[in-house]
Amino acid sequence: MLFVDGALPGERAAVQIMTGGRRFDLGRVSRLLVESPGRRAPRCPHFGICGGCATQHADLATQMAAKQDWLLQNLARIGKVEPERVLPMVSGDEWGYRHRARLSVRRVDKKGVMVGFRERRSTYVADMHQCPVLPERISALIDPLRALIERLSVHSRLPQVEVAVGDNAAALVLRHLLPLTGDDHAHLRAFAREHDIHLWLQPGGPDSAQPFEPARSELYYELPDYGVRLHFRPTDFTQVNHAVNRVLVARALELLDPQPGERIADLFCGLGNFSLPLARRGAQVIGFEGSDELVARARTNAAANGLVAQFEQMDLFTPNLAAFGRFDKLLVDPPRQGAIEIVKALAAPLPQRIVYVSCDPATLARDAGVLAHTKGYRLVAAGVVNMFPHTAHVESLVLFEAQ
Repeated sequence: MLFVDGALPGERAAVQIMTGGRRFDLGRVSRLLVESPGRRAPRCPHFGICGGCATQHADLATQMAAKQDWLLQNLARIGKVEPERVLPMVSGDEWGYRHRARLSVRRVDKKGVMVGFRERRSTYVADMHQCPVLPERISALIDPLRALIERLSVHSRLPQVEVAVGDNAAALVLRHLLPLTGDDHAHLRAFAREHDIHLWLQPGGPDSAQPFEPARSELYYELPDYGVRLHFRPTDFTQVNHAVNRVLVARALELLDPQPGERIADLFCGLGNFSLPLARRGAQVIGFEGSDELVARARTNAAANGLVAQFEQMDLFTPNLAAFGRFDKLLVDPPRQGAIEIVKALAAPLPQRIVYVSCDPATLARDAGVLAHTKGYRLVAAGVVNMFPHTAHVESLVLFEAQ
């Protein structure tokens, strides 16, 4: 198998082989012979150097068709399963969508401070001045950020800036490896006020992040279809694409079809992104999450929204769901590792429905194979959610039903 960087489905090209392996070879286009009708000029001037995007040279329809094909190929090849129906693709705006990002920082002789994503297949920081997948106000801050960090005493010991944009405010978290001076504080405070941005400082791990300017900084995003507002810290996991997340939540609940009084487990529940809408629909929800901090914030979010939902800390890679009794339905939203231990641990009486939200088609396909061939579930529906336009990232949504 050969993967060709820079080629689109249906194109003919002269290819230079870059690396070879047992499972596949990797090449890149040296000369394009026949172009796809889905090819277009990339919008970003940094495309091809910056590693933040990989597919801006394809129009949105071509990108999404490729993602759907990759999902179905993985299900068939790894899981030996095929969905009874393919769901309509979930998509949203392709520009300005990225509400979370981790920007690298490096000071380079002759260029000064660089702020941006890393270059493709490199540890170097791309020399960026804009980014059209970031919200416009954040893209416009790249050059001012470079100038700000250049003025700080720790400019060579500040490795990253984390971006978190809520519906009410945007925050930047500056990771600094040395203490800041009084002059540094003055520069930071002036920057935050001039650009109407929340600045957080992180001297250690993620838990060390604290608001600096303003002293009280609260971010939230809303799910208006369910009257839910979720507060979060800028270092918490939240979905990158707020608009697509709203559609994803609605589609997941439509597939799960929660009924008043049903017992539903939300596994890898985070802040309550699915749990609270499920509770709003009248289900008896227990959200399970590995992080004590996220469990605490989920409980606070439930109370703030006037909802009754239970949240419990559990290592979901060594789960013990049986201790909480029978569940009618499950919603599973795991990290890239998937949910294989949860899938293996399912025992009669089985949950009637499982909605699985995946960020990795390969681990989804592995888990789907176990559900279909060992646990007796039907793969009723599967579809792609375009959470990350212009990247190869494939988010998907799958429905299983017990037979």
